Amino acid sequence: MCGLLGLICPTENAAQQARSAVAEALHCQRHRGPDEAATWQGGEVVFGFNRLSIIDLEHSHQPLLWGPPGEEGRYALAFNGEIYNYIELRAELIEKYGAQFNTDGDGEVIVVAFHYMGAAAVSRLRGMFAFMIWDSQRKVVFGARDPFGIKPLYYAVGQGGLAMSSEKKSVLELAPTLGVEPKLDRRALQHYLILQYVPEPESLNTHVRRLESGTSFTYSPGGELVTERYFVPRFRPRAMHGPADATKLHADIADALRDSVAKHMRADVTVGSFLSGGIDSTAIAALAKEHNPDLIAFTTGFERAGYSEVDVAAESAAAIGVKHVVRTVTAAEMMESLPLIVWYLDDPVADPALVPLWFIAREARKHVKVVLSGEGADELFGGYTIYREPLSLAAFEKVPGSLRGIMGKVSTRIPEGVRGKDLLRRGALTLEQRYYGNARIFRDDQLRQVLRTYSPAVTHADATAKPYRESAGWDPVSRMQHVDLFTWLRGDILVKADKVTMANSLELRVPFLDNEVFRVASQVPLEQKLTRETTKYGLRQALREIIPGHVLNRRKLGFPVPIRHWLREDMHGWAVDIVRQSQTDHLIDKQAVLAIIEEHRAGVLDHSRRIWALLVFMIWHGIFTEGRIRPEIPEPQYPVKL
Repeated sequence: MCGLLGLICPTENAAQQARSAVAEALHCQRHRGPDEAATWQGGEVVFGFNRLSIIDLEHSHQPLLWGPPGEEGRYALAFNGEIYNYIELRAELIEKYGAQFNTDGDGEVIVVAFHYMGAAAVSRLRGMFAFMIWDSQRKVVFGARDPFGIKPLYYAVGQGGLAMSSEKKSVLELAPTLGVEPKLDRRALQHYLILQYVPEPESLNTHVRRLESGTSFTYSPGGELVTERYFVPRFRPRAMHGPADATKLHADIADALRDSVAKHMRADVTVGSFLSGGIDSTAIAALAKEHNPDLIAFTTGFERAGYSEVDVAAESAAAIGVKHVVRTVTAAEMMESLPLIVWYLDDPVADPALVPLWFIAREARKHVKVVLSGEGADELFGGYTIYREPLSLAAFEKVPGSLRGIMGKVSTRIPEGVRGKDLLRRGALTLEQRYYGNARIFRDDQLRQVLRTYSPAVTHADATAKPYRESAGWDPVSRMQHVDLFTWLRGDILVKADKVTMANSLELRVPFLDNEVFRVASQVPLEQKLTRETTKYGLRQALREIIPGHVLNRRKLGFPVPIRHWLREDMHGWAVDIVRQSQTDHLIDKQAVLAIIEEHRAGVLDHSRRIWALLVFMIWHGIFTEGRIRPEIPEPQYPVKL
């Protein structure tokens, strides 16, 4: 787990002159890899790297140079992530091709596999990754991002070449070298206010984009960036003909997850685990305990009743026999820390859960260097309660389209907050119209009230149309899962997981988001995902012998943060001050925002998520556009090395 930065210039002379600029741009992502920092220049390419040493600690330095006999140093690699099947892949490369290795690390396996297998090597990698390989003989850069988008890769292209990095901040610092002038992307802003995150491949700055998950690229100096999708997830439920088939499915799920956790435990440093009150993280911690008897589990929570899973997590920790560390977060800490966290995010993400996650990551880094977590289980196995919506709206599907249109118009006349209004409104819509992920922040009518730059042409369909086309003919739940893999998972869940842990120089691994686990999960039929009583039914059955009984059938709580209450109490004045001081009048109707804050405080309606989204954006704007807010960025210093 590290931070990479690459600059591919039109000429070798330009690359030589840009090396100092790359070294400076590398510094702002030092938190991603405080153990080592290095730059390398060869031909038209400059690579920079910040290393967080996890595997082969004394070697595997990057940028890594490799070549077959007689072509030593032909390739240069910059790689962020972990390849969990590197041991097996290394053995295969030696046996099949007689490959020679200079290190015991996982990064070298990538470049060696690329030499012998070409672009097809990417599909053989089981892990999380973003990498760039410079082939000095062919004068071309090849790179890729992992199938689910666990690790980020930002880029910008200009007359000065191509810049790619794990952090957008580094790309922005190289903008003058590239000859581009990134500005706020108003289209991306509207997407953010709809979704609570900026969907890939956008960023909130023009010219700066993200390589999409499951995508590879090639680029030659002075040429065009060419991308190709190498992984498209497909849900193909297997037929079930009786109890024996169900038992076999549950065994396959358990075996795949156990194998994934075993490989995710590969490290030359100490590995811990995050632990909430749900089945996903509990299963990961229980399986990790099989490989590390001294496993430490980390939980965060709040003092407010109904907003903490600490007690359940403590009971789970005791049941599976792991040491338990708890970090309680207060409203004051959230307010104080938010500007710094937004700086680390690069782009705003209006998920309040990322703030307590930042605190528990900071606590965990005092004890370990790597943690496992349960992200991805809900998307793969059908864990969100909203996936039941097609069942509750099934009756509406039989209503003729013209009548459903009338229903939709009727819903607009029902006052906000009246029971049944939203059900009627959503029942009048098709699946493609109504479902665009777990977070639905501003509707069109609400956007018109606050966004001065509102455009009716910018909708959630910009992010969901392609996944819906790819999933045509699937059952509604599988289609919702497919949409989430390309929107909610990679736009919110994985962004906050990567950014706030790496802010604390902590590597986070997600065993559910594994090639083999997905292969099994993609075969789970609808009746094994959802029942009238529960979600993730098949996964729960697979985990019966792995996790404690008190967690197995517990209702999903998610990761609730009490901002609804705090924005009426402790955070009210703080929120008002952020709005009043913000220099976003040309973008946001601040008086309308203040009115929403007061309406929320009075208890008329719950506007907490919308208010939070606006506050996070205004803080982001204050940092990256106005330069008015300047968080003090701490130097990465930690008491624990292993």
